[in-house]
Amino acid sequence: MTTFDDIHQFFRNPPPFYLNKELAVCYVLAVLLRRDSYGTELISLLEYEYPTYRLSDTVLYSALKFLEDANTITGYWKKVEGRGRPRRMYQISPDWQQQANELSRLWQSYAGKSVQAASH
Repeated sequence: MTTFDDIHQFFRNPPPFYLNKELAVCYVLAVLLRRDSYGTELISLLEYEYPTYRLSDTVLYSALKFLEDANTITGYWKKVEGRGRPRRMYQISPDWQQQANELSRLWQSYAGKSVQAASH
């Protein structure tokens, strides 16, 4: 049975919101405009920068595949010091910078973070 205390508790400490594929695509591009990145970093960076949001592996890799299939991003392997196998890094394709900026702004506006704050 729900109580008013339960309702207040929900708003004091809301459960995390999981991004859908559309949001994930825009979020990934927002990060990749700043620097190349990889899957687990994209997930942990979201939790760090936007504590109320989460990104599942399934949705992330679906978004990355969508972006790669559209030639928006390219992946490459990078050997990382102290790590056994190379890491799959992602970067925005040069001719997609403008579209990536537009989609990044959609994410920033959705997440309530100003474009200036994200570009510093």
